[in-house]
Amino acid sequence: MRIAIIGQQDFGKAALEAFLARGDEVVGVFCAPEKGRPDPLRLAGEAAGVPTHQFPKLSDPEALEALRGAKADIGVMAYVTQFAPGDFCALPKFGTIQFHPSLLPLHRGASSMSWSIILGRAETGFSIFRPTDGLDEGPVLLTRAVPIEPEDTLGSVYFGKIFPMGVAGLIEAADMVLAGKAPAIAQYEPAAGYEGIIRDAESRIHWASHVDQTFNLIRGLNPAPGAWTTHDGKKLFLFESGKRIARTFAEVKGKKIGQVAARSGTGLVIHGQGGFIEVHRVRWEGGKKIPAIEAGMEVGTLLGG
Repeated sequence: MRIAIIGQQDFGKAALEAFLARGDEVVGVFCAPEKGRPDPLRLAGEAAGVPTHQFPKLSDPEALEALRGAKADIGVMAYVTQFAPGDFCALPKFGTIQFHPSLLPLHRGASSMSWSIILGRAETGFSIFRPTDGLDEGPVLLTRAVPIEPEDTLGSVYFGKIFPMGVAGLIEAADMVLAGKAPAIAQYEPAAGYEGIIRDAESRIHWASHVDQTFNLIRGLNPAPGAWTTHDGKKLFLFESGKRIARTFAEVKGKKIGQVAARSGTGLVIHGQGGFIEVHRVRWEGGKKIPAIEAGMEVGTLLGG
């Protein structure tokens, strides 16, 4: 099988290595231009001697010509942040397949895994689908579900569950396509949902929200980018955490919403609506992650203004 890998970062690298490991011929790697650290997919492609490209846009004539010249049997989109137009995706002999980390048509969009956790879902997963010019809207070839446990974070769901299964799913779907056995199931639009990228506004903690919501927000953004609050005008990002529901009025009497109610081991216990968040790891804006107990906040400190 002649494969073109379109993607980036560790997931793209893992897909590349998985196809190579089983003897497939990877005839091209297409990844986005780097804005900071070297892209692991680019480095892996170059190390394997695969023609590796970084085009500003996959719609550029040079990108189309590079993929056309690769004579790929199938294009495999593994963690793609660039828009891939239909004429690009149609160039491989059997077209292109794409990985998306949600059970489509739920949670279309770039922050799908985070939204699954933030909204308190008990299940998520991934889909392999045929890309179209609509974002995550193409017919589905394969889905796999995974549970979201009550203490799961974005990191544990992605790296512990979806990442390894997703790489295997791309191989399975590619084999199905070349064998002529891949379904193309139209997404059920009445069940569809799209959410935008999680930015500052969405990741800010509002302590007056119920602790169930606050806890889901923190774990849905852990390990990155982190849910945040403020103290003395500075952003404080919260990561490893737990929650405790208040059972009686006596537990919260005299405590203000957003107030550090106690120090516990390596953590700080923060009063929110309906209970408490116990946070164990934090990061001041511009700094590194540290134990919450080292953040310099005493009992009575009020967070979030």
